[in-house]
This record gives sequence, structure tokens and C-alpha cells, in this order.
Amino acid sequence: MTNMAMLAFAGAICAGVIALVAPWRQRLSTILVHCSFAAGMIVLALESFFAGKSANALLPDEIIHWQTLKLVAMSFLPGIWLFFSLGYSRGQFQAFLKKWRFALVAAFLVPVGLSFGCRANLVVVRQASDAQSVLALGLPGVILHLLLLIATLMVLMNLERTFRASVGTMRWRVKFMIMGLGMLFAVRLYTSSQALLFPGVNPSLDALNSAALLVACLLILRSLLRAGHFDVSVYPSHSVLHNSLTILLAGVYLLIVGLFARVVTYLGGDAAFTLKAFLVLVALVVLAILLLSDQVRMHTKRFVSRHFQRPMYDYRTVWRSLTEGMASRIDQMDLCRATVNLVADIFQVLSVTIWLVDDARENLTFVASSSLFEGGGKELSLPGADVKEMLRALQKHPGPFDIESSKETWAAALRRCHPDQFNKGGGRVCVPVVVGGDVLGLMVLGDRIGGVPFSQQDLDLLKCVGDQVAAGLRNVVLSQKLLQARELEAFQAMSAFFVHDLKNTASTLGLMLQNLPVHFNDPAFREDALRGVSKTVAHINQLIGRLSLLRHGLEIRPASSDLNELVSKALADWQDASDVELARDLRPLPKIPFDREQMLKVVTNLILNAKEAVSPKGRVSIETGQANGWAILAIKDTGCGMSADFLKRSLFRPFQTTKKNGFGIGMFQSKMIVEAHKGRIEVESELGKGTTFRVLLPLST
Repeated sequence: MTNMAMLAFAGAICAGVIALVAPWRQRLSTILVHCSFAAGMIVLALESFFAGKSANALLPDEIIHWQTLKLVAMSFLPGIWLFFSLGYSRGQFQAFLKKWRFALVAAFLVPVGLSFGCRANLVVVRQASDAQSVLALGLPGVILHLLLLIATLMVLMNLERTFRASVGTMRWRVKFMIMGLGMLFAVRLYTSSQALLFPGVNPSLDALNSAALLVACLLILRSLLRAGHFDVSVYPSHSVLHNSLTILLAGVYLLIVGLFARVVTYLGGDAAFTLKAFLVLVALVVLAILLLSDQVRMHTKRFVSRHFQRPMYDYRTVWRSLTEGMASRIDQMDLCRATVNLVADIFQVLSVTIWLVDDARENLTFVASSSLFEGGGKELSLPGADVKEMLRALQKHPGPFDIESSKETWAAALRRCHPDQFNKGGGRVCVPVVVGGDVLGLMVLGDRIGGVPFSQQDLDLLKCVGDQVAAGLRNVVLSQKLLQARELEAFQAMSAFFVHDLKNTASTLGLMLQNLPVHFNDPAFREDALRGVSKTVAHINQLIGRLSLLRHGLEIRPASSDLNELVSKALADWQDASDVELARDLRPLPKIPFDREQMLKVVTNLILNAKEAVSPKGRVSIETGQANGWAILAIKDTGCGMSADFLKRSLFRPFQTTKKNGFGIGMFQSKMIVEAHKGRIEVESELGKGTTFRVLLPLST
């Protein structure tokens, strides 16, 4: 048995053992993800086994047979591992699977269909330049490696996205799993690129894949030994990862490897090239472990702080990141999740959990955590008596405290609800979330990196953080209550107006029905009744149309029209104006684009408002003109006028009016129509002296 075959069989055995011994008692929601992991490891084991059989084979037909089976097994890798990368440790992986459904179907069907449909041409015999026969990949085999290369990039991107979204204990749990798979598929990136550059059957590439599988199995095994490695719920963004390092590094890597391989071939080849590439890969894995180690990062930070005389916390940076991370959160759940991530990063702790007090102040509700998954957090709870006792204690002592040393019964229950992952994690600290003497919840920190205990400086900063979180939560609650109050106020105003108007209409119809049996045979009464019903229906339709403007957007259909003609039409419909002096000054205007029907509503509403505002023998002036690129319609009256406060706060708001029987919708509607034409309404008014409205419309759009 050759060394390459032994390496391949060893990789197959390790992958098969991991697929069989991985713990199967997981959450029901993650069983598909776990099954995909086991299936992926089994496929890797089969592929490595076939590579080992090929390395032991002596006859070309046997090599072709085992290499073909290896490629068939490889065709299952894209779909299985892409599915796993989309679901592993993600709290909403169903949404990602739905978003990637077409890519998943293609990753399953295309490579598998190609391997089975063109099985006879995956590996072929070709004539070399020296008339010797060599084994090489056929066109289907080359395409299969290209598909694997594309799927590998997608898998690495998804694994990177999951790792970036994890924090604290969740990152600690998934780190070695993602690192092992990342290293494995990074090697696949290299070997598939080599297969595309040099499409020959190269046993050294199979050996490199097997060696990478061995190393990946060791890293994955390290991850599986950590409790709850599948009980992790991170929430990466659904948007494209614009700052992904995978695409950048893959592009640079393929460019360098391609050039390097060409140079080595030009210089006569290097028999140890694959071994050197593997050693470089192992060195990169070790370097990645060191760089991703939370303890190394913590010691590096402390070394810089100690030897360069920097304080442990840059308070300006800490407070800026905290306020910026919390400023745009308008939901309690969102605010708490952001706080968990920020606190875990600031204080270098792996476990941060936030619990909020319910409205009845009898229970604690799990909201967010960096160590407890959502379902597991909800399973933990405190007895009602312990919650009440704890709230009383926190009101008396609202500062952070160590729950490890507390002897209270509720402290023991709190320790049970927030289990620690490490025996030497620096203890667990409870930070009450209190505002105005009212306990809104609490935040528990534990499993500090390196087991460093919390200092007084840490506790002081935690007190400030707790107060900031309490203020943010109170603002969220008050904002929601204010929004509900405004919605209720708007509903009450609308319903009061609507009910009042319908009541008057119903009274009119009721009186008509009372007189109907007595005067039904009177033709004049029937004619008057029909006219009254028609007027009532028109009034109700008008009311509904105006109220609909509050709910639907305004659509206009502009056409080139004459504003003076429109004003004249509105004045022609003005009835019973004998007691009001009307003055008009309509100066020549070019035709401008506007919606005649909508603008007629504006002009009519302004004229009627002016008429109703003046006393008998009052005066209303209507003028048109143009200035500075605007067509101007001015309507002046000598009426009662409006106060400055009403102009500022109420004039253009719905259901606000100074008229006894007014709707309070007309000016709101007029402003909407004018602004839809890219114009504006200006108003000048003084109590006891009258009002001037100016409608400005652009001469051209």
C-alpha cells in the first residue's frame, strides 16, 4: 500500500467516524442541518476512499474506474455543503434556504446529473507529446471541477457570514467547526483550480485533499467536543456581504497560485510542490487559530495598554459605539440584541443575557443572549416569588454585583438561568436595568475571556451601560405609547367627525321617512324627497372621498390648461353672492400643466372659505399673475382672519377648522393637490383684518 493510499484511507476513516459518532440529540429545528453535515462527511469519506483505491491501482482501467467513482462522489459535495453552510447555527435559516432555493436546486441537480449522464467521459485516455498515453479529465470532469469551485466560494462566503454574525459564547462554539470547514474548502479551491489549469489525473492533488480532510476532521472534532455546538442561533444580514473577505482572498489566491504553478512548470517542475503547498496551508491554519483566538486578542490588547500607557477603556470610543449602536433601535428585541453584541465586545465576555420584567411584574422574559439560543432561554425561568424578591432587592441596590457570592435564593435561581460554560470564567455579574427607581430588567455577564475578574472600573462602566440601556428601553416604550395615543387620537377625531355628519344626514332621512306615509301621493313632496335623497347621497360620497385622501395617495393627470379660465368657471358656479363684494383681476397667463379637476377643487375651496369668512357687505378679491417663473393665484378677504398659532399648528392639518360647521379637511386636501403639482400655498392673516391665500404653480415642469 502506498503512502498516498494510506493517507486517503485515514482521511476516509476519520470522516466516516465523525459522521457516525456526532451527537444526534439536537433541537428538532436543526435536524435537517445536522443530517446534511453527516451526509457531507460521508460523501467526503467515500471520495477519499475512492482516491485511496485509485492510488493502489496498477492498471489504467482500474485507475479510471476509481477516479470516475471519486468524481461521482464529488458531484454530491456542492449541494450538500451549500445547504449546510446556509443552515448551520443560523436562527432564521429557513429564510436563507428560501432565498437560495434556486442555487440549491442547481447545486444538487447539475453536478449530479453531469456525473451520471457523462460518467464514461469523466476520465479519459489522451496521447501526450511523446506518444505516451496519459490519464486526464474529460470535458465533463473539468466542468465538474468548475462547478465545485463556484460552490466552494459560496460555501466559504456563507461560513464567513455566520462567523461574523456570531458573538461571545456562540462564536466560541462555532469557531473550530467553521475553521475546519473553511480550511477544507480552501484546499478544495486550490485543487480544483489546479485541475482546471492542468486537467490531468494528479494523485498528489488527491493526497492533498486527503491531508486537508484529516486536519479538518481534527478541528471539527474539537468543535464537536464543545457542548451545544449546534445549539447556536445567530442572525446574519440577508443583504449581500459587500465586505466579504472570501471573494477578495479567493481572487488573489487563484491569481497567485496560477502564476506560481506556471512558473514551476516552466522551470522544469517541482516534485515536492504539493508537499510544500500543504505545509504552507498548515502554517496558515495555525496562524488563523492564533489570530481568531479570543484569549490572544485579549492579551494583545492588554499588552498594548500596559506597555504603551493606554487606559483599559477608551471611554469616548466606547460611548460612541454604544450610543451609535443603540440610537436607531425602535424595538425592544432589536435594542437588546444590539446591546448584547456591544457589551460582549466591550467587556470581552462570551456570555451576555438580557431579561426584561413583564407588565405584571411577576416574571422575567428572556429577550437576547450571546450564549443561550432562543428556545433554550425561554425554557429557563424564575419562580414568581423569587422575581418579586429580586425586584425589591434591585430597587434598593441598583448597581452591578457579583451573583456568585450572593446567598439569596433568587441569586441561586439566577445562576441556574444563566449557566456558565467555564469553571474559570471570571465569575458572573448582574447589571440591573433601572430607570427612575423602576426595574425594567437585568443583564447578566459571564465567561470572561481568560477568567479575568471584573474590576471596580468594569463595574462603574457597567453601571453607566445599564443606565443607558434602561433609558433606551424606556424611550422605546414611551415612543410606542405615544404612537398608539396619536393613532387613537386620529381615530377618535375621524370617527367623531364622521359620526356627527352621518347623524345629521340620518336625521334628515328620518324626518323624510316620517312624512313619507302622509305625503306620498303629493307629487311635489316626492320630487322634494328625491332631491333630498340625491343631495344626501352626494354629500356622503363627498365625505368618503375626502376621508379617502388621508389613506390613499393623490394621483394627478396634468394637461396644458388656462388658469384664468379655471378661475372664471369656479366664479360662475358661485351662487348667492349678492351680499358680498367680488373684485377680480385676471391678468394674461400662459397655459401651464395642471389637473383641471383637482385644481378646480382648490380654487372652489379657497373662494368658499373667503366667502364664509367675510361678513355681509364684505369684500373678496381674486387676482392672477406671474412672477419669477410662477403662476400666482391670490384670494383676499376682509373677514375675521386667523391667529398666528392656528396658522402655525392647525391650518393644514385634518379635522382642524375655525368654522362652526366646517369639515377641517378642505385646506389639507388643497395643500396636497398643490404640492402634487410641485407648487406651494402661502398664507397671510391677521385677526379682525382678513386673510390672503396665494397659490403658486410652476410655469413649466
